[in-house]
Amino acid sequence: MSDRTKWIAQGGMIAAIYILLVFLGNMAGLSSGVIQIRAAEALTILPYFSSAAVPGLFAGCFLGNLLTGCVIWDVVFGSLTTLAAAWLTRKLRKFSPFLAPVPPIILNMLVVPLVLRYAYHLEDAWIFMVVTVGIGEVISCGVLGMLLFFAIRHRKLEQYFV
Repeated sequence: MSDRTKWIAQGGMIAAIYILLVFLGNMAGLSSGVIQIRAAEALTILPYFSSAAVPGLFAGCFLGNLLTGCVIWDVVFGSLTTLAAAWLTRKLRKFSPFLAPVPPIILNMLVVPLVLRYAYHLEDAWIFMVVTVGIGEVISCGVLGMLLFFAIRHRKLEQYFV
């Protein structure tokens, strides 16, 4: 199997897992709203290991948001935010693995409150939404994401990423 084929397959698998986790979180009422802990965001550390995770996360977020009934502005801006965060995570891998969750945390805590305010017409204070979304992102990306990171490292699974 060529590296290109593996890269496409990995991106597709990452997208599929992201979508599944969005669906599960949506069923539990955790994936949207002012207070959200989106377990799928733990996958945002994967660009540290593979460039295939960048388009995989974008596609997963896009389809996950679209298929769970998010408004179009959430589908577009949420997915673009995930794409930018994944790209930045990939670029930061040269410096420290502990920087991997930083781009998705910061970008989501800045963009998601704007989407909630303007796309969903939520009247909560912007700073309140920044704090609540930020806490959810720290839990999802910082805690769950880094647990995933160290599990991959501990099990020596890095070799399977293209």
